[in-house]
Amino acid sequence: MNAEFQGKRILITGAGKGIGRALATMAAAEGATIVALSRSATDLATLHHATGAETHTIDLEHTEAITTLMATLAPVDYLINNAGIARLAPFTETTLTQLDQIMAVNLRAPFLIAQSVVRDWLSRNHQGAIVNVSSIASLWGTPDHVAYAASKAALDSMTLTMANELGPFGIRTNSINPVITLTPMGERAWSDPAKSTPMLTRIPLRRFAKPEEIASVAMFLLSAAASMINGVIMPIDGGFRAG
Repeated sequence: MNAEFQGKRILITGAGKGIGRALATMAAAEGATIVALSRSATDLATLHHATGAETHTIDLEHTEAITTLMATLAPVDYLINNAGIARLAPFTETTLTQLDQIMAVNLRAPFLIAQSVVRDWLSRNHQGAIVNVSSIASLWGTPDHVAYAASKAALDSMTLTMANELGPFGIRTNSINPVITLTPMGERAWSDPAKSTPMLTRIPLRRFAKPEEIASVAMFLLSAAASMINGVIMPIDGGFRAG
């Protein structure tokens, strides 16, 4: 067990499934108190049973719901903005509704949540750390992902600005950019071999990522071992960009 997380409160969005659930499980094993957000009350119930997490059901598409909830959550010690949605469609068929929904969850929600958390940190001189879960799609023109990729590129840009502005206060902000990860969302999006095989061929390790492999990097970036890492956009891609 890593003593530095013992008793610390880690806020994790999208904690019900996939990377978020792996993060919550991993952090709880390190002695942290998990503050878990998800749309699914069922997922949160099983997470609470497994980890003792404090759970809050919320749809991050709704600004007022975020504002109301965040007013009740302080203080937390670390933040992982993990929640994200994808609506896959060709560029010419992507609707404004899809674009707005994706931007709301993937960009606006992390912005609002981080803003609330950081304001609290600044008020009490707390030197916390934030990890924004982005995607390799922000760094590569992935077909059918125009809205999703744009939202994640914007999240990366926000990460850089946050790192620059908040660094002088001892607050570190980094993004992680996973390749396709075998979460429920990833499995749905890449279940067709005709689509997934070319991607697998381009990844030198010849496989997609596991949620636990992404979670372990996020936990490292929160830790004191990463105390000089700030403003990094970190691909976790099995060598995809080297291909």
